[in-house]
Amino acid sequence: MTDFTSIPILDLSLAKSADTKPAFLKELRHALIEVGFLYISNTGISRELTERVKKLAVDFFDIPEEEKLRLEMKNSPHFLGYSRLGNEITRFAVDWREQVDIGTEMPAPKPGDPIYRNLIGPNIWVKEEILPGFRATFEQYMKEMGEMSIFFTSLIAEAIGLPADAFDKYWEGVKGDKQQHKLKIVKYPDLGELAGGTGQGVGPHKDSMLSSYLLQVTPHRGLQVQNSLGEWVDCPPIDGTLVVAIGQGMEAITQGVCTSTTHRVLSPAPGSGARFSIPFFQGVSHDATFEDMAIPESSLALKRQIAGDRKDSIEFTFKKDRFKHLGEAMLLNRVKSHPDVGEKYYPDLLALIRERERQDAEELERQKQARDELRGNVSQEIGVH
Repeated sequence: MTDFTSIPILDLSLAKSADTKPAFLKELRHALIEVGFLYISNTGISRELTERVKKLAVDFFDIPEEEKLRLEMKNSPHFLGYSRLGNEITRFAVDWREQVDIGTEMPAPKPGDPIYRNLIGPNIWVKEEILPGFRATFEQYMKEMGEMSIFFTSLIAEAIGLPADAFDKYWEGVKGDKQQHKLKIVKYPDLGELAGGTGQGVGPHKDSMLSSYLLQVTPHRGLQVQNSLGEWVDCPPIDGTLVVAIGQGMEAITQGVCTSTTHRVLSPAPGSGARFSIPFFQGVSHDATFEDMAIPESSLALKRQIAGDRKDSIEFTFKKDRFKHLGEAMLLNRVKSHPDVGEKYYPDLLALIRERERQDAEELERQKQARDELRGNVSQEIGVH
């Protein structure tokens, strides 16, 4: 078994030529099975658009405080809007970041729709006169990123031996023209600004659904990926690239062939200034189910060969036997991350999450006690002999 010590870099343009595509898919298969993270270059998103996105992302955090508060996420049952510094939780600890979540503009669900349909809805946009061009720029970026992400997902399918359209059933509409992609614009203040922060920009976690794509705006290091030995591997900014992370939904439906990898973000060092980043989360149909895909035995065997008997943990929100639809898992995951929104709009779900977390914690404690007892028995036997 091998383990990664760096993040692979793939040139997406090579997937568009019949001559170079086979080698690209082989590299992609390695990245999916062994790492679960990769960089992609030559994505087709223009540098001009990318630079506008970066500038407006940084400018957003300089808008008046009263405008930020008008945009607060707690005013949206769709989990869209602004989150104050320290308002999100990962692994039971505060994330020291300030952010705004936006999505492809969509209407709110109809009365009588399943509750998880509330994940889709309209944005609360910053006023045009306060930040000119913001809405138009980010709508264009999400459109182009959505198209690119669907193409890339077709390559994931081919890389693990499935038809290119294998994931199409997870899109809304034709070619995903009715699905809501989402992104965050994130500011991580440096530790000097935080004056007492823990250094957790974002705690260790795995992304949720199929795939996500990170634009690192500033040159700060901070993103780290954990290999199976527990070592943290840096994923520094590389100009002209996006960082791709495989989500737990993808891991679940591909029977573990595609690896969803734990990662975190460390707060910038004192005096280094704020780190900015823009993760884009590929939208899925929330009505889709968690059914396993027909993964070829060759891919399953390759996964076993590389990973051995190692089994990575899936958070309870992505265990297939607990939910019928992807939307149910996704909604619980959002309530878990944003308890202020949960308390206002989804109190019953928040109570369910807290009860399941309590049960999981008790089970972990039982397992720990059993291990401690076993070690104690072994020590006594050694002492006797």
